[in-house]
Amino acid sequence: MTLKRLALAAAVLWSPLVLAGQESPAPPAGPLRVHLESSVLKLGDWAKMIAFAVPSDPVASQVAVAVERKEGAAWVVRFTGRGEFEGQNDVFSCPAAAGGSEAEAQAAVLQAVKLGLMRYVSKSPLSGRVSISLLDQVKPTAVADPWNFWVFSLGVNSFLNGDKTYKRQSWMGNFSAGRVTPDWKVRLSLNGHSNRDEFSFGDYVYKSTAHSAGFSGMAVKSLTDHWSVGGSVTVNSTTRQNVRLSLNPSAAVEYDIFPYSESTKRQLRILYRVGLTNVRYREETIFDKTRETLWSESLSATLELKKPWGTISATLRGQHYFHDLSKNQLEVNGEISFRVFRGLNFNIDGGGSRVHDQLYLAKRGATLEEVLLQRRQLATTYEYFFSVGFSFSFGSISSNIVNPRFGTGGPTSISIRM
Repeated sequence: MTLKRLALAAAVLWSPLVLAGQESPAPPAGPLRVHLESSVLKLGDWAKMIAFAVPSDPVASQVAVAVERKEGAAWVVRFTGRGEFEGQNDVFSCPAAAGGSEAEAQAAVLQAVKLGLMRYVSKSPLSGRVSISLLDQVKPTAVADPWNFWVFSLGVNSFLNGDKTYKRQSWMGNFSAGRVTPDWKVRLSLNGHSNRDEFSFGDYVYKSTAHSAGFSGMAVKSLTDHWSVGGSVTVNSTTRQNVRLSLNPSAAVEYDIFPYSESTKRQLRILYRVGLTNVRYREETIFDKTRETLWSESLSATLELKKPWGTISATLRGQHYFHDLSKNQLEVNGEISFRVFRGLNFNIDGGGSRVHDQLYLAKRGATLEEVLLQRRQLATTYEYFFSVGFSFSFGSISSNIVNPRFGTGGPTSISIRM
């Protein structure tokens, strides 16, 4: 009995020391590191409005915040604790007034984000530096944007090289403009490219030129959290594909199996498009055409999954002309991107297509020089590509508003491909 009492006393005395040794480390000082995914907040501004938080990537963040749009006018803000806050999760509902402006929705969601983060602030060294007050009347603050969400890009490039027997001149130019909000996506682009090559071998001189130019415009309207409609128009001219001028207006509808509000995590978009192509060829085609008007349709399915370790995306697309269903094309593309370190990704992508719609092939064929310089598109029944490499993104981690409808582009990065 005496031994049992001694053992019990030792256990009582020892347990506080054990528990003390098991205490979790204190959270680091400084603002909360927050990774925020949103389709309503203009992320370049939210950090300026929340003094106790700083933007962070998913790996280093202490709190992950996801803003999702539910059916109707309600927004849901989900908080997920990470690191020392692991398991401390929360959900806020943020009803927006019917017919309210975009600025009012942004202010309401921003207020919900602030309130939700206070749970984590109260358990951090910041808690002693925070004061709490009650406002008699909260007025939404509009986001000041002198560009009204428009983003422009302009580029002009030239390249010259040569030696005693060879000369090359190349000119390229492009312009793009885009405006993305939760309700609308508008993209415009204009590009041009010209190449000139000259070869000399004894008395033999060969000169070759190639030109291409194009314009594209797209407008997409958000209907619900699953449906979108849009239209586009492209104008194109290229010597390689024997097209003097091509005009292609089209209309499309898209359905996302998952709500668009979950686009920062997963997407499964199904896009149907029908369009008209009016084309004039540079030379008579293998079908004895110098110009024609064609109707076509296409159907595509795109799956995108975003995880803490990286992203996976795959697209299956098929299209055909109405006048001859045998003139069709089927293609599949896929990409896997692994997050190696902050901003550094390892990418694997590839794809292939079955081609049976080369209506533009010139009847006269191609010379040996045009084949070697790839000045003419040749007949083929398949195409493929494969690529592996690294990409590094840097700069501000506060991106523009996310609107995944009809596809979306990625961040600016430096890429190394092999």
